[in-house]
Amino acid sequence: MLTSKKPNLESLTSINDDGSRYFLHPADVRGNFTLWRRLFGALLLAIYVLLPWIPINGNPALFFDLAERRFHFFGLTFLAEDLWIGFFLLTGLGFSLFYVTAIAGRLWCGWACPYTVFLEHIYRRIERFIDGDSMKRRKLDNAPWTKSKAIRRIVKHGLFILVSLIIAHIFVSYFVSIPRLYEYMQQSPLNNAKVFGVMMFLTVCLYFAFSWFREQFCIILCPYGRLQSALTDDDTIIIGYDEKRGEPRGKKSDPNTGDCINCSRCVQVCPTGIDIRNGLQLECIGCANCIDACNEIMDKTGQERGLIRYDSLNGLQRQKKRIWRPRIALYTGLMCLGAAVLGLFISGLHSAKVELIRMPGQPYYVTDDGVRNQYRVQLITKQNEETSMKMRYSGLPEGAVVSGIEEEFTLKAGEESMKTLIIMVPRASFTGDFSFTIEADVTPGDFTITDSIDFLGPSAYTLNQ
Repeated sequence: MLTSKKPNLESLTSINDDGSRYFLHPADVRGNFTLWRRLFGALLLAIYVLLPWIPINGNPALFFDLAERRFHFFGLTFLAEDLWIGFFLLTGLGFSLFYVTAIAGRLWCGWACPYTVFLEHIYRRIERFIDGDSMKRRKLDNAPWTKSKAIRRIVKHGLFILVSLIIAHIFVSYFVSIPRLYEYMQQSPLNNAKVFGVMMFLTVCLYFAFSWFREQFCIILCPYGRLQSALTDDDTIIIGYDEKRGEPRGKKSDPNTGDCINCSRCVQVCPTGIDIRNGLQLECIGCANCIDACNEIMDKTGQERGLIRYDSLNGLQRQKKRIWRPRIALYTGLMCLGAAVLGLFISGLHSAKVELIRMPGQPYYVTDDGVRNQYRVQLITKQNEETSMKMRYSGLPEGAVVSGIEEEFTLKAGEESMKTLIIMVPRASFTGDFSFTIEADVTPGDFTITDSIDFLGPSAYTLNQ
C-alpha cells in the first residue's frame, strides 16, 4: 500500500533520507477557506489576463512601453525621467508586505502570491484532471512505464507547456501591448528575435517551475519565509494547532485523549508537506488547507471546529491578544508617510513637459548686434491626443530677439520634439548674466509648463570696450 512520507522537524518532507527528491501529492480538500481562496485566485488570474486589454486614456491600464520609454499606470503616464517614482512604489509595496505579514503572517504566500496562484489554481488542477486524486497520482508515479502512463504524461506536460506559453505571452504583452504582440505572432520569430527570446525563456522557466520544481521554490528559494521570523510576533495571526485542546492524540472513544484523533488529514492536504501540529514552520504558506481538512474531520466526529485555525500564538495559548502594537504603528506611519509623499509628487506632474538645454560648444557668441545664446528646447506631451503649445518668455531684457522656434505649434499624441531656440540680446541691454523662463501654455488641459536657464555672456565692461 502506498503511504505518504511522515513529516518531521529535522528535515524537509520533500527530501528523502538519501538526498533524492520526494514528490508531494497534496490531497484534495473542500471547505469555506478553499472556496474563498479559489474565488480570489480566479479574480487575480482574471486581472492578470485582462489588464493589457483594458484601455484607459488610450493606453492599456498597465503598460511598460520600453520602446518609447514610457510607463502607463491606470491613466497616468510616466516618462523614463520619472523613474524615481518607482522608488516610492517599490518601498510602498515592501512596507505593505511587512504590514500584512506583521498582522497575518504568510497570508500573501497562500492567497495572493503569483507563484502559488499559478501552481494551485492552474497546474495542479490540470494534473488532477489528467492523473486523478493524490493516491492515484502517487501510484502512477511509482508504476512502471506503460502505454497509458506515457499518454497521460504526454497530455499533461503538453498542457503544461501550452499554459506556460499563454502565461508568457500575456506577460510579454505588458511590455509590447496586445496589438503589437499579435502583429509579432504573425511574423517570423527572427523578425523580433529579442521579444521571441524573452517569451521562450519565460516559457521554459514557467514549465520547469510548475512541472517539476513546484513547492521547492517556496521552501528553498523564496526569502520571504525566512523573513517571517523577523516580521512576526506572538500577536501575528498565523495558522496554528490548538495543542491544549488536541493533546494527547488518540481515538475519539478514549476519554483520556484530546480532540485530535491523529488521522493525519492535515498533513495529507498540505502543499508543502508539513505537519502543522509541530508548530509554526518556515514551510507553512498560510493556505488554510489544513483548517478545512480538520474542520471536515471535526464535523464527522461531532466535535467543535477550530482545532486548527487562524489565530495568534497568544490566542492559541489562551493569553491576551493585541492587534494594535508598536510594530503595526510603525509600519502604518511609514506607509502613510510614503503614500503622502508619493501623492504630493504625482499631483505635481503634468501631462506635458518643456526643458531648456544649452547647446554644446561655446556658451555664448558676441557679434556686432549683441550677445547670442543657443539652446535646445525639449518638448514632450504625454497626452493621447494632439497637444497645442503656445510659447512665452519672461525675464528677457528689453530688445531681446527670440528666433528658431515657432510661437505656437502642435505635437502629435505622445510626441517628443526637440527644437532650437536662439536669443539675441542687444549690447545696450546686456548688463551681465541673467536667468529667464520659458512658458508653454498647453491645450487641452489649459495649464502652463515652465523651465528656467541662465543666459551667459561677457561682463558688461568687457563687452563695451
